Amino acid sequence: MDSALKGSPKEVSPLLHFLQRRDRLSAEEQTLIEALPRRMQRYRRGEEIIAQHSRPQESCLLAGGFAARLLQLADGRRQVAAMHIPGDFVDLHGLLLKVMDHSVAAVSDCRAIFVPHAALVELAEKAPHIGRLLWMSTAIDGAIQRAWIGCLGRRSAVMHLAHLICEMYLRLNAVDLAGDNRMSFPVTQSEMSDILGLSAVHVNRVAQELRRTGLITWVKGEVTIPDFQRLAAFADFDATYLNLRQEPR
Repeated sequence: MDSALKGSPKEVSPLLHFLQRRDRLSAEEQTLIEALPRRMQRYRRGEEIIAQHSRPQESCLLAGGFAARLLQLADGRRQVAAMHIPGDFVDLHGLLLKVMDHSVAAVSDCRAIFVPHAALVELAEKAPHIGRLLWMSTAIDGAIQRAWIGCLGRRSAVMHLAHLICEMYLRLNAVDLAGDNRMSFPVTQSEMSDILGLSAVHVNRVAQELRRTGLITWVKGEVTIPDFQRLAAFADFDATYLNLRQEPR
């Protein structure tokens, strides 16, 4: 892990993409977001970014790479409760909840921006529209969580994996990091096991089953979706929960 005093304005561009996909930002609002005081840190794959039971004084915005929200059991097993991509505040809820009930770890090499809570509170008070959009981002986190619960409880394993791929593609596309039905998704079999709640052996079988449908190809962390609508139909995927509509908030 290394750190820098401040990232460049470009480092917040995924956040701007995330927000502008759902509402319009004025030039002044963009400037306020770009001017947020922050420090930049880099993490290697597998490194912990946010510790469980910590009391953060900053919120972490992912600027590059993939991270996972982890629930750790006493016996060492863990469940991935969310995947995070650039543009996601991985712990914005920590500003109000104070103590983290889970950890966040890098799934690939990551760049992370840490913004002081005091600066976020000041921004929300100065620019209430931005405050509402940050609130919206935590509401979308909750919507994604509900979709994941539905997958774990009611979808078959192969449908669950297909649903996850649909979700990740649309989320990456929304921040301009995927397109033409292709995306980078460099998760290991072990990490996929923690996402799907399956053994590593079962995950391998499920991935092979989905490949055999011809709905995806997945080679060395690169996923191609020949026909997104067919994959979405197979997964019973409804993108409403991602809130990709641009409208006033």
